[in-house]
Amino acid sequence: MSLPPVVSRDEWLDARKALLAKEKAFTHQRDTLSAERRRLPMVEIGKEYVFDGPDGKASLLDLFEGRRQLIIGHFMFDPSWDDGCPSCTAGADEMSNGHLEHLHARDTTFAYVSRAPLAKIEAYKARRGWTFPWYSSNGSDFNFDFHVTLHEAVTPVEYNYRTKAEHERAGTSLYVEDDRPVEDPGRSCFLRVDDRVFHTYSVYARGLETIGGSYYMLDETALGRQEDWEEPKGRAETARAARPDFAVDD
Repeated sequence: MSLPPVVSRDEWLDARKALLAKEKAFTHQRDTLSAERRRLPMVEIGKEYVFDGPDGKASLLDLFEGRRQLIIGHFMFDPSWDDGCPSCTAGADEMSNGHLEHLHARDTTFAYVSRAPLAKIEAYKARRGWTFPWYSSNGSDFNFDFHVTLHEAVTPVEYNYRTKAEHERAGTSLYVEDDRPVEDPGRSCFLRVDDRVFHTYSVYARGLETIGGSYYMLDETALGRQEDWEEPKGRAETARAARPDFAVDD
């Protein structure tokens, strides 16, 4: 790998200022994109999903742990595997207690979900020394419905908002040509209003690489960083307009 050229301090400063201008423009674009993401509509979850957790059976509502928002990391862990996906493992290594506490301070819970049975998840989690919540969706449609387990026998194949045919035309096919399910990564965000749960956002593939600290993760949620409550209030008023009986605690 070649190294950067060696220049004088003045030349370096000129180059750095030019790059800074581009960095500022990128930051402003990101802020605009995050605001647009918060204005996305949302979909109510009507299906009852049941997960296995260390404290027994849990619903999707239970995964919120009483908080207003939930972020789920779709961790690739097929039921037949003994270990989780190496790439997902690398990302999970960065999910520190401090990171989780910062999310909790913004009324947001983070949890991983995989199709592997709970016993395998708990064993792998213990070997890695992880403490974050991690649930098994084995036996439910959750992974299939959120398009992180792909199996045409269960539901039409879709990943990153493209059908299998669209991926094949684009040369981005991620699928095997046999009858086994395929595991893929993703991250999904949910909003709780009383006992109702809404899906607000999901991201897949290289979009997962944009994550940084807890603020970057909050940027994917409906309420964002919660430093300005005007946009979340707008979401609530939109819901009221659609459903006059829709009670939201602003």
